[in-house]
Amino acid sequence: MAAEPLQPNRAVKHEKSAIYERIAVDIAKRIANEELAEGIKLSGRTILSGEYGVSPETIRRSFAILEEQGVVAVMQNSGVVVKSRLKAKAFMEAYDKHDESKHLLHRMRTLLEEHEALDREFFSLAKQLFTINSRFAEANPFPIISQTVSQASKVIGRSLGELRFWQETGATVVAVRREGAITLSPGPYFCLQAEDILMMVGPQDSLPRIEHLLQ
Repeated sequence: MAAEPLQPNRAVKHEKSAIYERIAVDIAKRIANEELAEGIKLSGRTILSGEYGVSPETIRRSFAILEEQGVVAVMQNSGVVVKSRLKAKAFMEAYDKHDESKHLLHRMRTLLEEHEALDREFFSLAKQLFTINSRFAEANPFPIISQTVSQASKVIGRSLGELRFWQETGATVVAVRREGAITLSPGPYFCLQAEDILMMVGPQDSLPRIEHLLQ
């Protein structure tokens, strides 16, 4: 059979994939849709590279994927022959699932980055509020207090309720920053760890009691 020239299917768009994968998908879709019949010989790599605007090596990698999946057969010095329409359909289905998974993972990474950015912004605002309250501590009966749990602190592994934090200090823990993440309004069952940064609200005379409890 005469070689069939391939024209790029402009409807196929998988921007997150490598270009040779997108070309392989484009060819497989034409085979699955019976635009290219089984047994037909496809154009050579040099011609195809011009049609797709890529290098012959990129076309070779596309055919290598299709050959590995049993869609085409690469004949030495003789071109590429369409081998199986069913294998082309199976390849398309597997690729679509893989592409969807990559999209979901990308979305998850984006959400995590947004969450971390919000945590950083919240902590920055809390620090600014702490600075402002420090400047006007004498006029504010309940300033924002910040303390870090040291590596040698006796409170490590113990909950706020177990420590009777509010009863012992007179201060209320409003947020805890741990390894870049922030927990707002931690309850009585929240256990403290080394390097936790506690943001608290309490009277000015609560600071010595807080320092004593966190020693």
